[in-house]
Amino acid sequence: MTHSLVCPETVSRVSSVLNRNTRQFGKKHLFDQDEETCWNSDQGPSQWVILEFPQRICVSQLQIQFQGGFSCHQGRLEGSQGSEAFGKIVDFYPEDNNSLQISCSSLWVGNSEAPVSLDCSAYTFPVPAAEVDRLKVTFENTTDFFGRVVIYHLRVLGEKKV
Repeated sequence: MTHSLVCPETVSRVSSVLNRNTRQFGKKHLFDQDEETCWNSDQGPSQWVILEFPQRICVSQLQIQFQGGFSCHQGRLEGSQGSEAFGKIVDFYPEDNNSLQISCSSLWVGNSEAPVSLDCSAYTFPVPAAEVDRLKVTFENTTDFFGRVVIYHLRVLGEKKV
């Protein structure tokens, strides 16, 4: 059964916080389910979020809600197990708007770089299932002139492994 994998024991890190104001724009706002709060990065060439889970997980879906104008043209989802280096799971290309963007399951064949079939509604992107302990979501080529990213919701869905 698919459910939210971010829990109180999940350790999160972010590349930056606007004006170092963690109270108003900190990483905790990525997961608080509050429509009025957000993580707001400072400026820079790319921004990222790292999640370290208390146990092995199988990621099947990623949900992101940006503030329009503070998105990115390209994102990358990477994962690792234990102390391994991060390895690419998938590149994604989000829309620059306020909609909740949801990855959807697809039929992936072997090490294929593309899904064989994709049946999704608007504002979706494919993410192959991956077993990891750590995830890194990188936001490259931001739509904001200064390189800032604003995210209201970041959800990782899937299953915990035993």
